[in-house]
Amino acid sequence: MSEVKVNKISPRSGTGVQLGDSGDTITIPSGATLVNSGTASGFGDNLEWQSSIVTASTITVVANRGYWLDTSSNAITVTLPGTAAVGDRLIFTDYARNWGTNAVTINQNSLKFQGNTSPNPVYDTTGESIDIVYSGATKGWIPNNDGAVVFETQQTVTANFLVIAGGGGGGYDRGGGGGAGGYRNSFNSETSGGGGSAETALALIPGGTVYTVTVGDGGAGSSSASAKGTPGVDSSISGTGITTITSAGGGGGGTGQPGYREGLAGGSGGGGGYNSPASPSGGAGTSGQGYAGANYPTGTTAGGGGGAGQAGQTISGGNGVASTITGSSVTRGGGAGGHNGGSSAPPGGSGGGGNGGQDGSSAAQNGTTNTGGGGGGGAGSGVSTTGGTGGKGVVILRVATSDYSGTTSGSPTVTTSGSDTIMVFNASGSYTS
Repeated sequence: MSEVKVNKISPRSGTGVQLGDSGDTITIPSGATLVNSGTASGFGDNLEWQSSIVTASTITVVANRGYWLDTSSNAITVTLPGTAAVGDRLIFTDYARNWGTNAVTINQNSLKFQGNTSPNPVYDTTGESIDIVYSGATKGWIPNNDGAVVFETQQTVTANFLVIAGGGGGGYDRGGGGGAGGYRNSFNSETSGGGGSAETALALIPGGTVYTVTVGDGGAGSSSASAKGTPGVDSSISGTGITTITSAGGGGGGTGQPGYREGLAGGSGGGGGYNSPASPSGGAGTSGQGYAGANYPTGTTAGGGGGAGQAGQTISGGNGVASTITGSSVTRGGGAGGHNGGSSAPPGGSGGGGNGGQDGSSAAQNGTTNTGGGGGGGAGSGVSTTGGTGGKGVVILRVATSDYSGTTSGSPTVTTSGSDTIMVFNASGSYTS
């Protein structure tokens, strides 16, 4: 075997030097060390660990490097290279074991990650290390190891919702009307209660994720001189990956007796009870869910309960809000009428609010079930003076039929409208996406 001993090999021309020909085996003997002072490519592991510790909130990285990410002071967003070749590799490591407090977000920079262009992966496990390799245009960056071993670009299913809480009960003996249950909506740019805008639809995680639906009961009407109407019970949707949607129960109506005359706050507020010549106030509504109840107005009357779409109106209940989430327009969330000692029963607001009691003629009515309507204020004499019970709430979910899993509990009513499937939960249950 011939042997050539030199201290440096330089090209005869240009800048490239080739060792051997195709098919040749270049052997590095045992004990020898290759020192890379530039950029090496094409080797089995040409990763270059960076000596500086990353603490900035953003960094754009270069392929085939390893980075120490210190999130002690802030979260970090890592922007991947805009172009990549098959085999390009990157490693990110939790330098100070703080990713659980301040997470690392991967900005994919238009390339795929686990086969998807969104959402951006978020790594939030303390002590995690991310080792990714670019596999090509079809799947893009693929984790060799990412600690939590989760599908970070999980795709989601859009679900519109209408969540209405139970209505408040009416006050006793010349009592104020109960307020409607809180009203929150995301469908078709329709308003939420209290004049609020439509909310953002839910992004459900498919593949067996369970979402719990709670439908709140209506509050009991007061049957005691020492109690206001009972508030309605909250309704909600909760589960993995979403912010819980909670609508507040309607406020109970004030009782026409000393110490208990103010209406209660709630999704919509209860009306103020009788107290001439003073003026007990109605309860406040919740922003984005419902309006306030009316103050005690005058004479032998009591204030109407607030509705999702309108404040309590003197002795009448405030109106609710219409929604087409089920495929047709339905109004829900009406406030209840307060007491009237005069010639007619104060009407509840549109959308399930119960009528108030009229002395000697008619007792307070209950709110309509599954509308979240308030219960009417109790009459003063001649008939039952007990306040009406608030109507139970309702929760409605609407998803594309192509995304509908068919797995529910609680026996919701399931219908279709166009290309969508609608689940109406009149009682608590769940949907598995």
